[in-house]
Amino acid sequence: MAERSSLQVINLAEARYECTYGRGCDGICCREGRPLVYPEEIDRLQADMKKFWALLRPEARTLIERKGFITRRRRLGERTLRSVAGWCVFFNNGCVLHKVGAEEGDRFKYKPAVCALFPIQMDDKDRWYVRQRGYKGEKWDLFCLDPSSTSVPAAESLQAEIALAQRFDDEDNLATG
Repeated sequence: MAERSSLQVINLAEARYECTYGRGCDGICCREGRPLVYPEEIDRLQADMKKFWALLRPEARTLIERKGFITRRRRLGERTLRSVAGWCVFFNNGCVLHKVGAEEGDRFKYKPAVCALFPIQMDDKDRWYVRQRGYKGEKWDLFCLDPSSTSVPAAESLQAEIALAQRFDDEDNLATG
């Protein structure tokens, strides 16, 4: 059994979540969102673009050649990824960034933090929580965020994401000393 994280997730005890990508979900979060990307993530994606290029949809390659993979739009002060034909430029029957990272042994290696952590995020008081329909004014009406759609406890299904959030917290604590 995986080691339990010490990360505090305020609604973890009652949250339920099950990603059904490939089992009824076609990746709606990659269609509905324009995730924000931090400067270091932009740099990493740019530096490793050759790893992703052949896996991108033709229309995504065309758009990236013309305009790049990030927009001028900002969300919470950060740039956002482009979309084409309604999908994230890095989506092609799944997340290209996820696929390449998984092949290298870390599925989160190239994904923007907000994508890698989904559906975990911080609230305005810097507390981690699992996004759920009806919780903290959740605006995204996705099937997977409806706790009545599954009996799977988020504490089980999100172990990798919780561990990643713990890693981010640990890195922040080291940086702020």
